[in-house]
Amino acid sequence: MAANPSTSTSSAPAPAPAPTKDQPNSLFSTWHVHVVNGLSNNKILLVHCKSKDDDLGERHLTVGSETQWHFRLAAFGSTLFFCFMASESDHVHVRLDVFWEDKVLFRYCNWQSCIWTARDDGIYLKNIPDNHDVFMHGWEMGSMLLANSTSV
Repeated sequence: MAANPSTSTSSAPAPAPAPTKDQPNSLFSTWHVHVVNGLSNNKILLVHCKSKDDDLGERHLTVGSETQWHFRLAAFGSTLFFCFMASESDHVHVRLDVFWEDKVLFRYCNWQSCIWTARDDGIYLKNIPDNHDVFMHGWEMGSMLLANSTSV
């Protein structure tokens, strides 16, 4: 399961296709994860995402830009990606899972693309079929070095 990361400065992730029903062959689908900087006042979002097998490296995202990667599911339901995100100017950070094998997550991601957005009040996941963002995690206070984000 090799992930292929990229960073772009587009204002929004590519649109997802129309909602579909549960796909029993999701093991063979290519999945995409996007992390978008939706912070205000030109704040830089520091992002470091990884899985057990892939370290996608540190990214410094300007407002409106994103980092993204794609991959295929590992066998036996073991695919997991997590990210450390921080806004040093606000002295806040968070570590959260951004992909795991779960039918509710699969539905929110429309069986293809999970779109996470960092905002001033926390981290949101796009519910693509219902076209709205769902608050998933608030920021934790305190400055934390991004280099320490690699520990599990």
